[in-house]
Amino acid sequence: MATIQKNPIKEAERYLNDARHILSEKAIKDGPLYSDPKYVKLAGHAAWSGVLVALDGVLSVRKNLKPRQRPDIQDYLDAINKKDKKMPRYVKTAYDLLHLSMGYDGILSYKIAQEGLNMGKNVVSWAAKHYKEQ
Repeated sequence: MATIQKNPIKEAERYLNDARHILSEKAIKDGPLYSDPKYVKLAGHAAWSGVLVALDGVLSVRKNLKPRQRPDIQDYLDAINKKDKKMPRYVKTAYDLLHLSMGYDGILSYKIAQEGLNMGKNVVSWAAKHYKEQ
C-alpha cells in the first residue's frame, strides 16, 4: 500500500507526474491531438488537484472557511496576491488550462495540455519556495 506524503510539495509533484503519466499512457497522442477526452479530463483533474495541494501547503485559504465549505478560485487568487503580485496570473492560467479546458472540457490539444502542466509546475515551484516544513 502506498503511503501519503506529508510534504504538500512532494505530494503536488506526484499529482503532476500522475497527470503526465495518464496523458502519455492513456490519452494516446495522435499528431497534435490526444484521441481520448476521458483521459485528458482525468489528467487535468489530477494536475489541478496537485496545484491545490501545493497552494494549500503555503496559503491559509481553507482556515477562513466554514466547515464543509469549498474555497473558490478567487479565494486562492486573493491569498496569493498578498504574497506575490505576479503569481495570481500563473494560478489563474493554470486554473483555466488544467481545471476548465482539460478537466471539464476535455480539450484534446497536446500543446494546451503541455502548457497547462508547465503552468501547474510553475505554481508548485513557487509554492516550494514559500513552503516551510512543520
